[in-house]
Amino acid sequence: MSEPGEFVDAALQREGSWYRAEDDQQRLGSSLRFYGASIGAVRGTIRDAQKRYPGLGHNEVTALASELWAEPVYERRLAAIVLLQSNRALLLGSDLTRLEGFVRTAGLRALVDPLAIEVIGPLADGLAAPHGARAFLALERWTRESDPWLRRAALLAAQRALASGGGDWPRFSRQAVSALAVDGEHPGEPLVQEAVDQVLAAVQKTRPELQLPTL
Repeated sequence: MSEPGEFVDAALQREGSWYRAEDDQQRLGSSLRFYGASIGAVRGTIRDAQKRYPGLGHNEVTALASELWAEPVYERRLAAIVLLQSNRALLLGSDLTRLEGFVRTAGLRALVDPLAIEVIGPLADGLAAPHGARAFLALERWTRESDPWLRRAALLAAQRALASGGGDWPRFSRQAVSALAVDGEHPGEPLVQEAVDQVLAAVQKTRPELQLPTL
């Protein structure tokens, strides 16, 4: 493990508690291991790591995120998301392949949702042409995947931009229709329907005129 990785892992374990680990395990119902560190502790650990190891570039940030994600520990994976979120400006369109792998192995709303809303969506929205177009084509593909977590992530990736008055509503509408086309090859509709409902709830606070076509 790299020195920054060891620092983050050790800090998360110090911040953990067995009773919080048990509670999180029961609440989230995951097969992941839990250290029992709070979300605030995870965020604080990443802040401390970036102060201790200043000047991390794209390759160092993405490598550290992958290193943290590699172990099936909830707090490590959450720390990877916080790290990427705080370094969004460094991310490239090619990083979507790495992020797709994260989504496929997350298996938890508590990991997939912030990854989609806080990292994947802003990354795609911030890319200049032609990289942005390629990123949105990748997200379109996700909506047709058999993995419901990928479909969920593709939809939630649009939430920030749409809720703030931007985004591409016709594109989201097409994605929602595609992602909800559930059949024997596309299980997991509840996860996808939740994502559609969540984006609609966020958007309709300020843009009630936006409506999905009849599905």
